[in-house]
Amino acid sequence: MTVFTELTLPNGATLANRIAKAAMEENMADENFAPSEQLMQLYKAWADGGAGLLISGNVMVDSRAMTGPGGVVLENEKYLGQFKRWASTGRAQGAHFWMQINHPGRQMPGDLAQQTWAPSPVSVDLGKLSKHFNPPREMTEDVIEDVIQRFIRTARLAEQAGFTGVEVHAAHGYLISQFLSPLTNRRTDKWGGPLENRARLLLEIVSGIRAAVSPAFAVAVKLNSADFQRGGFSQDDAHGVVGMLNEQDVDLVELSGGSYEAPAMHGESRDGRTLAREAYFLEFAEDIQNVARMPVMVTGGIRRLPVAEKVLASGVDMAGIGTALAIDPYLPRDWQQGKQNAPELAPITWKNKPLASLAYMAVVKYQLVKHSVKRRARPGVSPLWALLLNQVDNTLRSRKYRRKMSSVTR
Repeated sequence: MTVFTELTLPNGATLANRIAKAAMEENMADENFAPSEQLMQLYKAWADGGAGLLISGNVMVDSRAMTGPGGVVLENEKYLGQFKRWASTGRAQGAHFWMQINHPGRQMPGDLAQQTWAPSPVSVDLGKLSKHFNPPREMTEDVIEDVIQRFIRTARLAEQAGFTGVEVHAAHGYLISQFLSPLTNRRTDKWGGPLENRARLLLEIVSGIRAAVSPAFAVAVKLNSADFQRGGFSQDDAHGVVGMLNEQDVDLVELSGGSYEAPAMHGESRDGRTLAREAYFLEFAEDIQNVARMPVMVTGGIRRLPVAEKVLASGVDMAGIGTALAIDPYLPRDWQQGKQNAPELAPITWKNKPLASLAYMAVVKYQLVKHSVKRRARPGVSPLWALLLNQVDNTLRSRKYRRKMSSVTR
C-alpha cells in the first residue's frame, strides 16, 4: 500500500488516495460570512493539487460564535449558492470535499463583542494574552440544545450544497473539546463528570447528523489524542471516546492534539517527549488502532513522502497534511510525479509559546493569502511581519464584523 492507494470508507465512498488536505484557519469569508472569491481560488489550487480528500477550514454553525472575524458561517440557506460553488470548486478534479463544522466556545476573540459560552465558566489562560478572551458563561440546557441543532442543520445544508461529508471539530480546545476535558467541564449534571457525560454533546451531535443526512454522506470527527495539560483530556479518554464513536456510524476519526493553551498541533506542547519532528501524533494513532473500528487519519507535521508512507505502514489509513500544503498546494501531484518536495517553515523559537503559536498561524495564513491571489508562497517570511499583517487584518475584519452584527435583528 502507498499514499496513492484508494481508501473505501464505511459509507461506501472511495477516496482516490490516502492524502488529505487537513483543515487550516483561512478566515477568508466575504462580508456575508459566505465563501469569498479568494477562498474559491485557494481551493481551486488544492483541488488541482491531487489530494484525495479536502477538509475545509472552520465553518461556524453560529454567526454569534466565531473563531475569527473572517470565518465562514453556514446557518441557513441564504447564501447556499456560494457554498455550492465552493463545493463544486473543491470537487472539480475528483477529490472528496468535507466541511469542517465548529463552535469556538470560550476560544472566541473578545473584540468580536459577542456573548461567550462554555460548558463551565473557566476562562482561557494565556498569561498576558488572556485579556483577548472574555470570561465565558456556563451554557444552559437551552443553549446546549440550540448548539446541537445548529451542528445538525449546518451538516444538512453542507450536503445540500454538494459537499461529500462533514468533519465535526472536537479537538484543539473548541467547544466540544471543552466539554470533553475535565479541566474546562466542571459540570455536575448529565453533561459533566464521567467521560460518558462529557462525551454526550459530541455523541448527540454525531448521531443527530447521521440521522439527518443520507447514508452516502460522510460523517467524520476530529479528536484530540490528548490536550497536553495536566488533569485534562487524556489518552485513556481518547480511547473511551473512540470506543463510543464505534457505535455511531462514523466514517473516519482524525487525531490531532492540543488547544490554544497548549498548542501541540503546531509542534509544541507542555510534554515535548510525546512529539516527533514529523507526524507529531503518530504514536497516539498507532495506539488508537487497537480501539477504532473506523478509518483513522493522523495530522501534524507531515511534509515528506517517506514520512507519509511511514504513517500508512504503521496501520493508519490516511495522512493529513496542513502546513506543507499551505506552502505547496500541488504537493500530492508532485509526489506522484516522482518529485521529493518537502515544504517547510522555519521553526519559531520565541520563549512566549502562545505568541509563537499565533505567529506560526500567521505565517501559514500568509501563504494561504498568496495562493488565493495566484501568487507564489513565501515560506521565509518574517514571523513578526506575518503576525503584524494578520493582526491588522483581524482588527479591520473585527470592526466590520461588529458593525454587521449590530445591524442584525435576532
